[in-house]
Amino acid sequence: MAGRYDPNPFDEGDEVNPFADQGKGAGKSNFSGGPFYTTSVPSAANSRLSPLPHEPADFYDRGAPVDIPLDSATDLKKKERELQAREADLKKREDIVKRKEEAAARAGIVLEEKNWPPFFPIIHHDIANEIPIHLQKLQYVAFTTYLGLVLCLLWNIIATTTAWIKGEDPKIWFLALIYFISGVPLAYVLWYRPLYRAFRSESAFKFSWFFLFYLVHIGFVIFAAVAPPVVFKGKSLAGILPAVDLVGKHALVGIFYFVGFGLFCLESLLSIWVIQQVYMYFRGSGHAAEMKREVARSAVRAAI
Repeated sequence: MAGRYDPNPFDEGDEVNPFADQGKGAGKSNFSGGPFYTTSVPSAANSRLSPLPHEPADFYDRGAPVDIPLDSATDLKKKERELQAREADLKKREDIVKRKEEAAARAGIVLEEKNWPPFFPIIHHDIANEIPIHLQKLQYVAFTTYLGLVLCLLWNIIATTTAWIKGEDPKIWFLALIYFISGVPLAYVLWYRPLYRAFRSESAFKFSWFFLFYLVHIGFVIFAAVAPPVVFKGKSLAGILPAVDLVGKHALVGIFYFVGFGLFCLESLLSIWVIQQVYMYFRGSGHAAEMKREVARSAVRAAI
């Protein structure tokens, strides 16, 4: 039979009692008169919690230099001088451009910026801002005749293409292409731009240039509307005579030529109206007398 005071069956051996007085020796009773429980002070080697590893001595090196690039006062002053020099150079260039623009304006030279057509600017065209308001309508109609000429020559290529497909001489197509490639830029340079500048600057000389070449333009569109059998029986132009000749052979080709004839007729009538209106303005504004005086002065200079 076991004794009265058997050892604790749940005792797992030596444990660390956090409430034990570690300053006293082992084997002393915590309570007098009760069961005798012994406590022992564990050593550091027997502790179940392992100490944290020590950090290296140079882990926090507060004395190490920080590599932050800082411009010295000399570099800042140097950059400031460079910026000032660039600014002075830009200002000098702006002054030069401004003086050139003022000189061109005094000489009557207008700097033209290409702005038409909007998707691919190739010419300068700004009727609303550069043409006097009482001449804007006439200028718009003149511009319509220029676009009408482009349409006529383009349709002429289409008509001759159908004739070529139906067995006509391919040379008529090449002639139609030449009419378009040469006629469109020449019309702009020879009569539309002179009229535009004449309305803008009121120059009598530019009016005379316009009248000369616009008459040539009217003569061409009338000739194209008729298309007499001069070159390849006139079939290189979509006029009335080749249309009548071709409609009996190929109805579709004849229809294309009749449409071209109508376009050339409309272009002719509109162009005749434009030149009449421009001439009336030219006479009424006194430019005719001015041009006569200029011609007389030129004749006197040539005689001298």
